[in-house]
Amino acid sequence: MYKVLLEQDLVPQIHLFRMAAPAVARKARAGQFVVVRIDEKGERIPLTIADYDAKEGTVTIVFMEVGATTARLALLKEGDAIADFVGPLGVPAEIEKFGTVACVAGGVGAAVVAPIARALKEAGNKIITILGTRSKELLFWEDVLKASSDEMIVTTDDGSYGRKGVVTEPLKELLESGQKIDRVVAIGPVVMMKFCALTTLPFKVKTIVSLNPIMVDGTGMCGCCRVSVGGETKFACVDGPDFDGHKVDWDLVAARQRIYLGEEKCAYEEWQKSHSS
Repeated sequence: MYKVLLEQDLVPQIHLFRMAAPAVARKARAGQFVVVRIDEKGERIPLTIADYDAKEGTVTIVFMEVGATTARLALLKEGDAIADFVGPLGVPAEIEKFGTVACVAGGVGAAVVAPIARALKEAGNKIITILGTRSKELLFWEDVLKASSDEMIVTTDDGSYGRKGVVTEPLKELLESGQKIDRVVAIGPVVMMKFCALTTLPFKVKTIVSLNPIMVDGTGMCGCCRVSVGGETKFACVDGPDFDGHKVDWDLVAARQRIYLGEEKCAYEEWQKSHSS
């Protein structure tokens, strides 16, 4: 069993758990994920590692309530325990000195970008972070990302905080300004990552995206995260989750993401009925 050491509600529907998981913490690297199962009858879900401390033996995960399992997970409190916390899984993010890296985070993607930005900063890169959410009330970890950033830009769709607009607007301005951007890391909703990749394509700046939103099993066995990257078949959970955004078949990614929407909705509705009775 793996104990919840710290539980925080970051913003509505987004939660943080710091878990006691020494074996995972010792081997974890930025960009990897874990597979979580609440109990023996529970669904296995992949969640990206948001932070880790090998000395303390802890791993931090941040998750959004999107279905029955994440809703159940959100009910846990400090001191509670879950059955499985397997990892670290996936290929770690590529960390080296590139020069200037623009890290673009959308929504819950802030938790995924944070350890990558920190590792890139420690490797000697200049970090420009663009953090975007729909509104101020959904913004979290601005301070965490700022700690690893040489420059910080915050956008909200409704203009309630920072700059009004979407993350691709300041990203395009940076690329057009003449400032040399050596690499872009864009992580967030699939549509956001797609348009970040389309924005950087004319400038020929390599853009790394994370396809963790389409993972299901997390071990390569179910095939649900099968995607085409540069014309080759890849599995997001074992070959990724990071890929070159300019080579990703985004139409296939979008289709994969919709596969289980009906089943997920039914499962959530059934859980709501049983939970409220």
